[in-house]
Amino acid sequence: MEIDFSREVEAALLALRNGQVILYPTDTIWGLGCDATNEAAIREIYRIKQRDDSKSLIILVADERDILQYVAAPDPAVFDFIEGQTKPTTVIFDGAINLPDALVAEDGSIAIRIVQDEFCRHLVRRLRKPLVSTSANISGQPSPRFYDEISEAVKAQVDYIAKWRQDDKTPSQPSQIIRWKGNGEFDYIRK
Repeated sequence: MEIDFSREVEAALLALRNGQVILYPTDTIWGLGCDATNEAAIREIYRIKQRDDSKSLIILVADERDILQYVAAPDPAVFDFIEGQTKPTTVIFDGAINLPDALVAEDGSIAIRIVQDEFCRHLVRRLRKPLVSTSANISGQPSPRFYDEISEAVKAQVDYIAKWRQDDKTPSQPSQIIRWKGNGEFDYIRK
């Protein structure tokens, strides 16, 4: 059965705009997502994952300029670094702004990835807000690389499941994560 891309984007957007949690393919692995400005939806993701809310989540944005809306005075060198990466890269920034407390780490940081996946970029751009992205698993269990690796327990608790790329078996992996320290310096959290 052929899946209509536009119809899938519209259905996912409707769920996101209604404050719901979606299960969707990202540029890395399958994820749980919601409108990153909706605190109730963010708390629902923590509940589904059975995850301690002191462990912060990643947000996806479509462009560099989006980072400026959610990070106070980011180091300009970070944009050159991001452009030079060949694999999906999540950057932990200090000074999160304009985001719910449930999303921001205790130290005031936020993890952001400029997403390259076409489906995710359409969602972010059309929603005009960042998307929460976290692996679609119960905390402590393996991250699902493919749709058929997602547990039924997770599938049963989300409001919408994207049909897009459910049959895709292209190898994927979580993003590399770095903590930006400033002045062009960073630490690898996950390579």
